Amino acid sequence: MAELNKDMFVIKGKNMEKMESISRPSLSFWQDAWRRLRKNRAAFVGLCIIGLFVLLAIFAPMLSKYSYSAMDTKAIHALPSKEHWLGCDATGRDQWVRIWMGARVSLSIGLFSAVINMCVGAVIGGLCGYYGGKLDMIVMRIVDILYGIPSLIITILVMLVLGKGVTPLIIALCVVGWIGTCRFVRGEVYRLKEQDFVMAAKVLGIPDFVIILRHIIPNIMGMLVTNLCMAIPNAIFQEAFLSYIGLGIAPPNCSWGVLAKEGIQYLRIHPHEIIIPAIFICTTMLALNLLGDGLRDAVDPKLRGTE
Repeated sequence: MAELNKDMFVIKGKNMEKMESISRPSLSFWQDAWRRLRKNRAAFVGLCIIGLFVLLAIFAPMLSKYSYSAMDTKAIHALPSKEHWLGCDATGRDQWVRIWMGARVSLSIGLFSAVINMCVGAVIGGLCGYYGGKLDMIVMRIVDILYGIPSLIITILVMLVLGKGVTPLIIALCVVGWIGTCRFVRGEVYRLKEQDFVMAAKVLGIPDFVIILRHIIPNIMGMLVTNLCMAIPNAIFQEAFLSYIGLGIAPPNCSWGVLAKEGIQYLRIHPHEIIIPAIFICTTMLALNLLGDGLRDAVDPKLRGTE
């Protein structure tokens, strides 16, 4: 009798757990993705670091008493101190202000170029994957040709033609930057257009534009956001490299690449001038990669409901 009561208690407990799980409020796709992203500690730390850097890039130069271009001959190569938190460079300019002014440029270039590449690649890849035929064949052959050429070479050639500056740099990063997104989106759209819900919409006579807007784009939006987050650090690195070799941002404007270029000249005698911008570049790229990995896991529909 005691064993029977014990079994009934266990069964009742399991039923109560099922009822509690059923009574939980339903979450949308993005709410569930945000919940899983917060549980990923590495990705959440990366998100906090990027948010902190963005806030400092916006407000730190505004709140500082120093200008990013003002020179102080008494503070040339100054070490970090109360007056200059990150020291000064070879002309006495405050490194704290220049780091965050450079962050404005580097993060803006990375974000804008990645967003443009995502939009262009998604449109071209979506049209090729959905309609196929001659359009797909012609565009994909062009993509294959461009894909076979190192993107950095094309970017450098474009910079040599357009010159230095933020706008030419964004254009150069967007010339071939959309290729990866295009191939990825084409494959996903080609797979989704054969699914039952898309075929049913076609049978009902729904226009192609509505099918793409309401059925296909929402199914690839999560992957596009993840791809965007992974593309930003690549764009930041390319900007830093181009500025380092003298093809990016023109002085007196600054970016993290410009600061690294100026600091490398004094590596042996004043190493802090190259170490500090290098730390910010590496930290930003690491944080964005961690966030991208976390987003990839958070928006994966196969993982939804498994936790």
